[in-house]
Amino acid sequence: MIYDLRLIDSHTHLYDEQLLADEAQIQRAIDAGVTKMFMPNCDSGTITGMLQLADMWPANCMPMMGLHPCYVKEHYKEELNLVAEWLKKRKFYAIGEIGLDYYWDLTYKKEQKEAFETQIDWALQYNLPIVIHSRESTPDCIELVRKKQNGLLRGIFHCFSGTLEEAKEITGLGFYLGIGGVATYKKSTLPEIIKEMPLANIVLETDAPYLAPAPYRGKRNESSYIPIIAQKIAEIKNISIEEVAAITTSNSEKVFNSE
Repeated sequence: MIYDLRLIDSHTHLYDEQLLADEAQIQRAIDAGVTKMFMPNCDSGTITGMLQLADMWPANCMPMMGLHPCYVKEHYKEELNLVAEWLKKRKFYAIGEIGLDYYWDLTYKKEQKEAFETQIDWALQYNLPIVIHSRESTPDCIELVRKKQNGLLRGIFHCFSGTLEEAKEITGLGFYLGIGGVATYKKSTLPEIIKEMPLANIVLETDAPYLAPAPYRGKRNESSYIPIIAQKIAEIKNISIEEVAAITTSNSEKVFNSE
């Protein structure tokens, strides 16, 4: 089924080598109605590829700048200095992807928190939203956001996978829930949370090339699959996909100030 929709992918790693090898993937997304794709940075190694895409597709590929928590290692201060320098050089749409990750490695837990707080401060300084990675660390991420929330801090908890109570805490702090392909998985608990949360608190994302929605689960994800996620949310909430598209796109434009 083909829809005439205007959609936004609020989180996609378009510069990933799996996606870069497929030159048509961006045009496929645009053809599917995904007019804007927001690209989170990871570390110094992803900046060049991300900015090349941003310069090639200025109306469609929007760059963020930040240091991903999984890349907070022994040289994290040098990486943070590079982020700080780039923020002075050109326009970015968010500070991201930043946050905490307690899944892979806890060696640099203290440094992750320091890097997260530092980058939140930069977001406030530049009036930019933050895009938060919170894998197995949602309570600590919420606590740090609450600590820094002065009424001006805004952003997205990317790839939200917490509880309904955490979802309410996050939206109570003025943040959005990033919902992607996981919502389409059979054993996912996200549908129950989506049912309870207002659409006004949700933005769509793919996290491509990861976490492809059903029926592509286990395969490479891409931004053109955003309509599948929108359709799933429409079914969960018993509303039209057009309503899902209109509200979630408006939400993304508000948070990224990209209307």
